[in-house]
Amino acid sequence: MSLRLGLIGCGNISDIYLQNAARFRDIRFTACADLKPEASARQSQRYSLAERSVKALLASEDVDIVLNLTIPEAHAEVSLAAIEAGKHVYSEKPLATTVRDAERIVAAAKAKKLRVGAAPDTVLGASVQEARRIVDAGEIGKPLTGLAAVLSHGMEHWHPNPAFFFRPGGGPVFDMGPYYLSTLVTLLGPVASIQASGQIGFVERKVTTPGSTMLGQTIKVETLTSVQALLDFHSGAQVTFIASWDVWNHGVLPIELHGETGSLRVPDPNWFGGELHIAEGRGDWRGVATDKHVFGAANWPAEKPQHANYRGLGLADMARGIIDDRPHRANGDIALHVLAIMAGILEAATEKRLVTIRQGCARPAPLDELEASNLRVD
Repeated sequence: MSLRLGLIGCGNISDIYLQNAARFRDIRFTACADLKPEASARQSQRYSLAERSVKALLASEDVDIVLNLTIPEAHAEVSLAAIEAGKHVYSEKPLATTVRDAERIVAAAKAKKLRVGAAPDTVLGASVQEARRIVDAGEIGKPLTGLAAVLSHGMEHWHPNPAFFFRPGGGPVFDMGPYYLSTLVTLLGPVASIQASGQIGFVERKVTTPGSTMLGQTIKVETLTSVQALLDFHSGAQVTFIASWDVWNHGVLPIELHGETGSLRVPDPNWFGGELHIAEGRGDWRGVATDKHVFGAANWPAEKPQHANYRGLGLADMARGIIDDRPHRANGDIALHVLAIMAGILEAATEKRLVTIRQGCARPAPLDELEASNLRVD
């Protein structure tokens, strides 16, 4: 049995989901829709899908799950419409641009006994799952402190339509933060409170993306582009999180955790694989490879693979959860909690006060190699 997917939002990120669907046992795409007819027509022809209007797709009997890949500002509206139509929904991150809207999505789905899932699903990849095994096994002792950092000079140099990244609901915290924060929640559990400081580094951004229809245009920045936050976890760990699009170059590692007996380095959580490094006490760093794991081998770009990119894994796990009637991992409660963290970071930075996170979640079950292998097509 496989569950049928209807795609709403045929933009830049849709290709990897459409390509990867064939890797997973329990999902297949049947239809697509986009407010821009040329976008849905392109993906319909490229992937042999039925092209429909959004309204028609939501009413389709051959769609079990709606994959919501619209821009962040439309996530809540589309997801709520899908739930109202009786469909399960899986959304690109963030689940919504406000905590209130995310709460409405989760509540509406629970009321109708439907599933909500959301990216990022990179936390189900080989590197984060191996990091979780190390942490849960006590190999670095009780985690005490750490640093997570996502630093670059923004989106206007490579993305074809970067304007929405600099509006409320965008910025480095909302765009890249979910990868890092979801990883920290997976490894350490939920966040209790936040302190933060931030700024807008450049009030305007000039688009230089080759071939962009916005090439040469100036974007007014409406959200913080540099933020430093201190996250206090219920587990007792404290982690500094830095997110900035005002950085030209740097040498900071993505995630480093320090426990009572050792330290752990986690590779870029934007991908599913990569080598971890662990140090016992003051000993040397030791590499831990993940390229032989089920979802750790480099597969992207196809011409010359450099990264493990299995986007859609969380969607496949949700489909299997529906089939087996068990909880799925990249679920709405976690997405809501991560959104509350991101909103809390911006609130703490703007209002210069400590923010308590009231939207909790449970750590999802680990994804071991046997269960991972059962999600893919042999």
